[in-house]
Amino acid sequence: MSKCLWLWGLLFIALGFAWSITAERNPRTERISGSAGDVLEDDPVGRLKVYVYELPSKYNKKILQKDPRCLSHMFAAEIFMHRFLLSSPVRTLNPEEADWFYTPIYATCDLTPTGLPLPFKSPRMVRSAIQLISSSWPYWNRTEGADHFFVVPHDFGACFHYQEEKATERGILPILRRATLVQTFGQRNHVCLNEGSITIPPYAPPQKMQARQIPPDTPRSIFVYFRGLFYDVNNDPEGGYYARGARAAVWENFKSNPLFDISTEHPTTYYEDMQRAIFCLCPLGWAPWSPRLVEAVVFGCIPVIIADDIVLPFADAIPWEEIGVFVAEEDVPKLDKILTSIPPHVILRKQRLLANPSMKRAMLFPQPTPPGDAFHQILNGLARKLPHPKSVYLKPGEKILNWTAGPITDLKPW
Repeated sequence: MSKCLWLWGLLFIALGFAWSITAERNPRTERISGSAGDVLEDDPVGRLKVYVYELPSKYNKKILQKDPRCLSHMFAAEIFMHRFLLSSPVRTLNPEEADWFYTPIYATCDLTPTGLPLPFKSPRMVRSAIQLISSSWPYWNRTEGADHFFVVPHDFGACFHYQEEKATERGILPILRRATLVQTFGQRNHVCLNEGSITIPPYAPPQKMQARQIPPDTPRSIFVYFRGLFYDVNNDPEGGYYARGARAAVWENFKSNPLFDISTEHPTTYYEDMQRAIFCLCPLGWAPWSPRLVEAVVFGCIPVIIADDIVLPFADAIPWEEIGVFVAEEDVPKLDKILTSIPPHVILRKQRLLANPSMKRAMLFPQPTPPGDAFHQILNGLARKLPHPKSVYLKPGEKILNWTAGPITDLKPW
């Protein structure tokens, strides 16, 4: 171990003590300065009205009844957004006064026995729902969806595939290309991210996380923490394709480093351990995002984001550069040097920002819904896109979208 790492090891041992002293001289939390803090605390009520289409239950409730597991997987935002809007003060029952139209489809609620979502029926389900609303109401046809939004929390959003190569080949479902997509996937210059999309956090169970909180003055005695796969032995045993090799590089370089508490095992104390850690690794997997980002923010663990070109949730409201650490995928072998070179006062400021309750609320989809949570951040994003430009409204008889574009399998009835 280099002299720098050895010295950091000594400093790290005393960091819990140093934090307790520093905390008395500095506030435990810090508000985000400037426009980002204002955006994070915006109230969307009164700034937009949303009309919720009443679809047959086969598109949502009946699907959920068949498999209640959909309520707890990382793609559950599509279900809870529907529930939230039904009782939200932004909802209008008069479509003529609506700014936005929402189509409640549970397109990710098709799970394997092991709980993995299958996206293969999703395109046909979405097409079927759009055919229904376009033939039953006049609003889709006015804009071909430009004033409609869809929640599409699949791995690669509305590209509807869990492997990037195939998702990229498919592209965004053609009939959704004028709509605003609310999705977990975000990567710059990627065919699966439309300009104007709203990137959101994946679903993580708020009540479960709240129940596992430990006292806030507990020393953070773990320097770097990670639990998860390093290799996907079934689909990519060599580790070069999965996570573009970044996770494999973490394991091969740091599995024996005493500053790194990393493993494939997922202990029952996982949430508590994150609250005892200073840095939590958030590397890409098959997609650039994962629930670890939510967990790190909620538990005050500085997220170390390893996913080149990632577009992070609510980036206009959450100052990710100030609360996290970004490490290029090619720099993973230098991860120890990068993290040990961060001065303690910078770490402490990141921790104070993470301790701000508004930061944590923005990453969660709780029931009931407090102001500033992820639901409200989505509405804020929609409100900031108003008013719609006149150019989104089509002339009589004008058509832009090609309803027969896409793979032939997508055109089959659902």
